Amino acid sequence: MALTDPLGDLLTRIRNGQQAKMDSVVSPASKLRTRVLDVLKREGYIRGYVSEQVAGHDGVRIELKYFEGQPAIRHLARVSKPGRRIYSGSKDL
Repeated sequence: MALTDPLGDLLTRIRNGQQAKMDSVVSPASKLRTRVLDVLKREGYIRGYVSEQVAGHDGVRIELKYFEGQPAIRHLARVSKPGRRIYSGSKDL
């Protein structure tokens, strides 16, 4: 089954994993997801990630980060979605 919003799926897996107080979550691997995870790691929101095989497919295990028992990511939401695109200029970011 093809996903129409792989980035939204990644963010949902991270959000759900942190709400369940899990140490790590697994997501299918892709270049887009890897680049987003690079940014999250660099900014200190996750401990890291490693590539692995999951049921015969490439996957990524994401190590979630907590601070004093609370998730490092307090709010996580996708603003621009496939059904509703929101554009911003470079000066607005």
